[in-house]
Amino acid sequence: MGSMHPPSAFEPPPQRRVFCNRTLNMRSIQAVGFDMDYTLVHYDVPRWEARAYAHVQQRLLERGHAAVGELRFQVDLFARGLILDVHLGNIVKANRFGYVIKAAHGTRMLSFEEHRKAYTQAWVDLRESRWVFLNTLFSLSEACLYAQLVDLHDAGRLARGFGYAGIYELVRDTMDAAHLEGALKAEIIATPDQYIELDPDLPRALLDLKQAGKKLFLATNSEWPYTVPMMRFTFDRFLGRGGWRELFDLVIVQSKKPAFFDGEAPFRALDDKGNEVPGEARLQSGRCYRGGNAQALQKWLGCNGEAILYVGDHVYADVHVSSRIRRWRTALVLRELEHEVGAEQAFAGEQRALVAAMAQKERLEQEQSMLRLSLQRLEHGDALPPAVQANGVSSTPAIHERLRELRVEVEQLDQRIAPLAIRASELGHPRWGPLMRSGNDKSRLARQIERYADVYTSRVSNLLYLTPFGYLRAPRGSLPHDGPAVDPTPADR
Repeated sequence: MGSMHPPSAFEPPPQRRVFCNRTLNMRSIQAVGFDMDYTLVHYDVPRWEARAYAHVQQRLLERGHAAVGELRFQVDLFARGLILDVHLGNIVKANRFGYVIKAAHGTRMLSFEEHRKAYTQAWVDLRESRWVFLNTLFSLSEACLYAQLVDLHDAGRLARGFGYAGIYELVRDTMDAAHLEGALKAEIIATPDQYIELDPDLPRALLDLKQAGKKLFLATNSEWPYTVPMMRFTFDRFLGRGGWRELFDLVIVQSKKPAFFDGEAPFRALDDKGNEVPGEARLQSGRCYRGGNAQALQKWLGCNGEAILYVGDHVYADVHVSSRIRRWRTALVLRELEHEVGAEQAFAGEQRALVAAMAQKERLEQEQSMLRLSLQRLEHGDALPPAVQANGVSSTPAIHERLRELRVEVEQLDQRIAPLAIRASELGHPRWGPLMRSGNDKSRLARQIERYADVYTSRVSNLLYLTPFGYLRAPRGSLPHDGPAVDPTPADR
């Protein structure tokens, strides 16, 4: 359920809202920091990830893994928020408690029996090395290649000596090298129009924050030679004189997040060509730096952690550690949310029908349970439950007749529910379902976001609707015993 009042002309479309886990008063925020990749700069996911995949594939071929040459990147195989089980060669989706709801071995979805055998007595604990959380869009090519190599391994077509964990290490090391190598990034720099999706609203959102007196900083793990052309392409066409550099009080490249948030690495000043200025740097407004640490940055900003909002797309490196270690306020960018919220809006009528049908099924199942209890009591000469007596179904033949009727009604309901439930399970992703849900529960990703992100949204420019003066109030937490009169998910304002 949403807000009971009609939408205001000042409210954003549902897909562009900023969703709130913990109350956030933008007037109390004195500084706002931003990650770059998939935060300020959004890429065409299929195209970018396909190129990353191709570079990794080439490296594997050079290492002698000939069978890899026949593989092709499939962007829709997996999604952010899934988890690799490197013990079994599986990719799984878990709910907030860590119970596995869906699973694939390699690229093949597990059958019910395979799933039950693998995970009846196992659950996901991300502190264990067995599990690898796919928490950014950069993970899609990694997951695809891992699954495909598992298939090759099972077919005996991968070099011997690789177990499922070894396959992951091979993919991870090669993927890291591909992201760091000059050739891949040179392709992006040479033709940014093929890889970057522009957002004309983005510069205005940052200008509003800056003009409201907030200090802005960029803290990215990308190198200076890559950061500059990406930011220039994304911002400068929409800005006047000065370009993207005028938006930020500080620019920090190669920040080495997550170590940036708890380390003591010094800042190194860079000149306008990206060359390092000798000596340890003192932070100065308008300058660019390499490395550094969040503690020194916070001291320079002159405010406590609760007055700093950091915006990024990586659940761990951007949101988790900045929140837990520095106590900064956090905003997570989930571009997929835009499509998912739109799909949920389109499905809203069918969702209401599904909820009503499930409620009716629960009532019928409750009646079935009471009637079965009545048969048990009659068998032992005990009194029938008051509800059964009140309905006039008091003899064994009458109870059996009513149970037959109920079975027919439940079967008919199931025929209505099944197609609706299938469609609901495919919202957001045809194989893995909604990003933030796992069955009727929250997904493991949703739990991570709930714990560490104060707010989340589909793109940075949605801050236009929040404004530098907005006040987001956390929703009233829902509980299983909440009655129907209680709205468990009020508006986030």
